Amino acid sequence: MNQPKKVLQEGCAHEIIRNNIFSNTQCLPFYHMMPVLSSFSGVSDKWGYIDKTGMIVIEPQFDNARNFQGGRARVRINRQWGYIDRTGTMVIEPQFDDARNFQEELARVRINRKWGYIDRTGTMVIKPQFDDASVFSEGLSCVRINKKYGYIDKTGMIVIEPQFNYALHFEEGLACVIIGDKYGYIDKTGKTAIEPRFDYADEFHEGLARVQVNQWGYIDRTGTMVIAPQFNYADQFCEGLARVQVNQWGKVLAWVKVSDMRGFIDKAGWMAIEPQFDDARNFKEGLSCVRIDKKWGYIDRTGTMVIEPRFDYASVFSEELAHVRINNKWGYIDRTGTMVIEPRFDRAFAFSEGLANVGFENE
Repeated sequence: MNQPKKVLQEGCAHEIIRNNIFSNTQCLPFYHMMPVLSSFSGVSDKWGYIDKTGMIVIEPQFDNARNFQGGRARVRINRQWGYIDRTGTMVIEPQFDDARNFQEELARVRINRKWGYIDRTGTMVIKPQFDDASVFSEGLSCVRINKKYGYIDKTGMIVIEPQFNYALHFEEGLACVIIGDKYGYIDKTGKTAIEPRFDYADEFHEGLARVQVNQWGYIDRTGTMVIAPQFNYADQFCEGLARVQVNQWGKVLAWVKVSDMRGFIDKAGWMAIEPQFDDARNFKEGLSCVRIDKKWGYIDRTGTMVIEPRFDYASVFSEELAHVRINNKWGYIDRTGTMVIEPRFDRAFAFSEGLANVGFENE
């Protein structure tokens, strides 16, 4: 590996589309949380599930289907969402206009434009009454009432009054909120823990949060700027790494883009993998997918190419497998690059709890 060098280049702030605060902010690829073909919305398409041998274990029968979490997966039939178990049995009948995954034993669902929460039996434990709602995280959920955000507990009781123009859910004991026109952080009592002074900020991950003051940098839980704002864009830390953009794009060990090429920096802001890739994704399970010319492959944390670029598209690894696309069909490879499930699916998601949702287009 080349001798590391400090990344301190300046550039104009990169305009981004801010993440929906109510999406799960896990360590997922920046561009595509779960890559699918653009034609997946055809009304005749059906979704089912495969196991890690590639065998279809739940027949394609759903108009939409999402990953398993906590033994439940949300599926759509016609325009209503319900939940199945791992056998494909409908355990909560389709009845919701929208529905999300279970987290901390509750799932948020929408009926007639209002959000509430159900338990794993499908019982409505917090009636639909909120204009928007997040997942429960650390025992609290962020909800919106009359254009203001506050927090409820699992009984539905408001514990922090709606007062913020914008808010995220709690991570590592703190929640990011807008006070006035600046981002800061509150604790679980609603008290300001880090004064609002950022143009943009995000949840804490692995002890650090990305913040923007013209450029992007990182703060710790005391609000101290531990990596000075110097990046055009910065992503959250996952597995000790974070994408950052320098001059164009980048991540800590994260990807960075210099002169239209991506590389990686470490948590100290040092260049660990020289910019050499046309595109790159998060490290997950120790590997990152990268693009050279028009083909995708995988590198390890030293920057060594461990799976040669040969895929039309590639995703991050999940449960030791990654879905890749060859000639408009999706299959799955293992960490050696061996194709363990041949490309035959029109759409494919990552494995979760041993199953992956895949889609087929009707001819």
